[in-house]
Amino acid sequence: MVIRYPDGKKYAALQTAPNTRKSSKSGITYSNRGMTLEEDINQTNLYYLENQVAVIHKKPTPVQIVDVHYPKRSAAVIKEAYFKQASTTDYNGVFKGRYIDFEAKETKNKTSFPLKNFHDHQIHHMKQVRSQEGICFVLLRFSTTDEVFLLDASILINYYENQEERKSLRKEDIQTHGYQVPIGYAPRLDYLQIVQSIYFA
Repeated sequence: MVIRYPDGKKYAALQTAPNTRKSSKSGITYSNRGMTLEEDINQTNLYYLENQVAVIHKKPTPVQIVDVHYPKRSAAVIKEAYFKQASTTDYNGVFKGRYIDFEAKETKNKTSFPLKNFHDHQIHHMKQVRSQEGICFVLLRFSTTDEVFLLDASILINYYENQEERKSLRKEDIQTHGYQVPIGYAPRLDYLQIVQSIYFA
């Protein structure tokens, strides 16, 4: 199926490596390799919801279907569709009475995070959320090392608007200005632990 953005460009879904369960000599397990950041966040959000910690959901993206084939009378296959509007960020919700809004991205790069992964309309949306005193951030995963960092939107906005200096966020800068999210079992990515420490201090 082909899905296109409002400007006609094709949408390319993030490809992930197959799940492997090998361990390195250092004792690091890779049992979660192959799961996307989105899947981990969705599992975490379900845990938060079921345990009455927060109500956070992935935003639905309106899609307009333009080409459908009917190989069987009982089944329809969508061949082409368009996003009706440019997406803002991936997730939003409420935590302890505060509005939360964030984007989730991952990269196979080992030392930097390309700023091209973000778009003008997303940065504009983050600015709007911050202007209303909402909590806004990004979750960034380095998939090769399975590390996830929470970075406040203000830091991302600053780097994004100064791309003439650098086209990417260096991992060392993310480590300096951001917070590494603990990875566990339940919740899988306890990012609200970080949110609690930096926005509710």
